[in-house]
Amino acid sequence: MTGNDLSYLIGRICLKDRKAFAALYDASAPKLFAICLRILRDRGDAEEALQEVYVKIWHRADRYMAGNVHPMAWLAAIARNHSIDVIRARRPVATDIDEAYDIADPLMSPEEAVVMRSEGRRIDACMEELTPDRASAVRRAYIEGLSYEELADIHGVPLNTMRTWLRRSLLKLRECMSR
Repeated sequence: MTGNDLSYLIGRICLKDRKAFAALYDASAPKLFAICLRILRDRGDAEEALQEVYVKIWHRADRYMAGNVHPMAWLAAIARNHSIDVIRARRPVATDIDEAYDIADPLMSPEEAVVMRSEGRRIDACMEELTPDRASAVRRAYIEGLSYEELADIHGVPLNTMRTWLRRSLLKLRECMSR
């Protein structure tokens, strides 16, 4: 099925056309399932995620902008993002950098644990060089797994501002860690 065919089907889904939805499912489910399976690494979880992906497609079809992005890329992004959200929901939330390292690799040797804690303290020291709102955004994005949209809402800033905050903060952290 061509990109134009998929765009047409997504347009019909905006109008709640069930036949178009069934046709879109038939045309895209194998690829979207492969994406979910590759990320989740469990067939049952991937099947469940795929169902939720199609619910999102049904509800969000009106957000698709034909011509801006290939329709299969848009569908794949929904599947990828949802699968990542499933993984993030499984992970326990770490309250500080040291805990995050401990969660990441529970089978560390004592020497590795000492090195990781030392690195965690270095990261904490570098985080203190950031303004409190930027540091909070970085922690919540990269430790808690919040999305850019969620962070922008929490901090009351536009989405692109949040992207800029995170990009600049990571550059500052990289610079600090290289000293």
